[in-house]
Amino acid sequence: MSPDAFDRACLALPGATLSIQWGDDHVFKVGGKMFAVRGSGVTLGGGVSFKASDVAFEVLTESGRAAPAPYLARAKWVHFPDLAALDDAEVADWVKTAHGLIAAKLTRKARAELGLA
Repeated sequence: MSPDAFDRACLALPGATLSIQWGDDHVFKVGGKMFAVRGSGVTLGGGVSFKASDVAFEVLTESGRAAPAPYLARAKWVHFPDLAALDDAEVADWVKTAHGLIAAKLTRKARAELGLA
């Protein structure tokens, strides 16, 4: 997957926004809460990180496909150092899940304002 394709996949999700933080990291948020990050700052040298379900976190990290994300592993985030080695459809599905996990924790009012209710 290319960096532009990753950005497009994230921004195609309802209520998703992009901000540049920590130098040049692309931080994708829904309702002001992060669900995915691409860049070289917080991701420690590049790649992508995003929120995963409990099961996906275990499977991806135990199989070695992903590593626990620096600073965010406690919150079940995974890190992939090489975005180019990943399948577009698989990554798009993962970020859709990440978006849904974070959006589900927003207040009912916030979800309604973003058109997620």
